[in-house]
Amino acid sequence: MKAVWIALAILLALALQSVTGRFLVRGPAAVDLVLVLVVYVGLTTGMVSGLTVGALAGLAQDALSTGIVGVGGLAKTVVGFLAGAVGTQFIVTQPFPRFVVFFGATAVHAALFMGLYALLDMRQVGNPATAVAGQALGNAVIGVVAFQVIEMLPGAVERRRARRARIRR
Repeated sequence: MKAVWIALAILLALALQSVTGRFLVRGPAAVDLVLVLVVYVGLTTGMVSGLTVGALAGLAQDALSTGIVGVGGLAKTVVGFLAGAVGTQFIVTQPFPRFVVFFGATAVHAALFMGLYALLDMRQVGNPATAVAGQALGNAVIGVVAFQVIEMLPGAVERRRARRARIRR
């Protein structure tokens, strides 16, 4: 059942990224929703799930983009695995450590992505430090907020049911 939810989340992230791409991908705080999902799954479920979701989501995102199919998939695979390793080896339950993980994962993803393109002589990358920092900041903020909302939802449903039960008495 968890695999179905993850597959739906991948489809939703891809759809949102495609629809809102012109707003989220440009500007000082660009956001990669698929990468945020990969890091989230890696942190919450472990290395193998992070690796698998990174590969599937990255390849799907590559297929929808204009770049080389596989470059983003490989970068997201490595990032998903590393996020899973961090999630299993360290306590990453507070917002600041999560922020650091999302920020670092985005930096690693950008380095892998640009490095692979440079290795293949497909694109010349200048000095993208500010763009990467902006995207890392945007992904980290979205990731921490998503974590907080997802963790808050089960408790909110239970509180709502308890409140309804008290009202009915």
